[in-house]
Amino acid sequence: MRLYTNATALIDGELVLTDILTDKGKITKIGKKIKCPQGAEVLDYTGKYILPALIDIHTHGADGYDFNLASLEQMLKVIDFYRKHGVGSVLPTVMTDTDETMCNQLATVAQLAKLCSEVKGIHLEGPFLAPDYKGAMPLELLQLPSVEKFKMYQKAANGLIKVVTISPELKGAQQFAKEVSAMGVVVSLGHSGAEYEEANACVKAGAKSFTHTFNAMKLPHQHHANIGGCAMLSDNYCELICDGRHVCPDMVRFMLKMKGIERIVLVTDSMMAAGLPDGQYKLGVNNVTVKEGDALITETGVRAGSTLTADNAFANFVQFTDLPVNVAIKAMTENPAKLLGIYDRCGSIAEGKDADFLVLDASHLGK
Repeated sequence: MRLYTNATALIDGELVLTDILTDKGKITKIGKKIKCPQGAEVLDYTGKYILPALIDIHTHGADGYDFNLASLEQMLKVIDFYRKHGVGSVLPTVMTDTDETMCNQLATVAQLAKLCSEVKGIHLEGPFLAPDYKGAMPLELLQLPSVEKFKMYQKAANGLIKVVTISPELKGAQQFAKEVSAMGVVVSLGHSGAEYEEANACVKAGAKSFTHTFNAMKLPHQHHANIGGCAMLSDNYCELICDGRHVCPDMVRFMLKMKGIERIVLVTDSMMAAGLPDGQYKLGVNNVTVKEGDALITETGVRAGSTLTADNAFANFVQFTDLPVNVAIKAMTENPAKLLGIYDRCGSIAEGKDADFLVLDASHLGK
């Protein structure tokens, strides 16, 4: 049992001075001058701010490890890295690979989830993706959407796949979106050169999100809205890699203007080099060269994920948009929690929810 006293905490969208009592990983009481229960650990947070822990729904790894390659022991080290960067909930992301490798790694992440409460599910990025917008995905391992194949992956993952990215222009994508959405899985659209009508058909079929919006995606044109236009015009959530490279600051503000704060989900899309210096790394089957923090496939120069950390993604978003912290943080807490259907557990500070906090000094809050 812990009692956090004199903290400035984000409660119902406002920063207020309060105490917070937690027990067994849950918030049991919020209020001023809470009487300390016998035996409770008291932590004086004068001058500190308590925000909801960050949620990253798209990350391939960090600290030298990749979810397509890592052992269970190595995955535990990645989770520890996330904790140090303010992450309270995460969807380890498994990308296109051989069926054997994907099933093995999905099963390993399922084991990880039993040991780490931070793992709220898995993001399966592929293999149902368009060749022309494959990004870092291996061309020879891409497949057409198949509900039966997805069920195979889901069985290997012990039902933990919560998000799956597909390309809406592929044959069978609309039916896939309908059936998989009905299973309670978030279908996200990406790695795509789809026309507006193709993307919108999948939205109508149940797709709820767009994957790393504006990246590996056909952008709007004055004569054709395309999938990028559908991302802006739909009510779907839009992932945003906020490192200033994948989407420049001006376009971050454009997305905010178009979507509003309620529909943006900040992600890192980080690869194993996150937290490490420039050098040679892997992203799934790809060799990756990181130079000045920018990760590129060694053979092609195509951008390969990011070296972004979650806390830096959030800080960049505040800097790029000039939003106050108590508003900007929705994009990496409340919004992803609502997208995943876990807002009753995390995404804000409230009684009964998980006691997962991001603690900042006043000097770090900025605004």
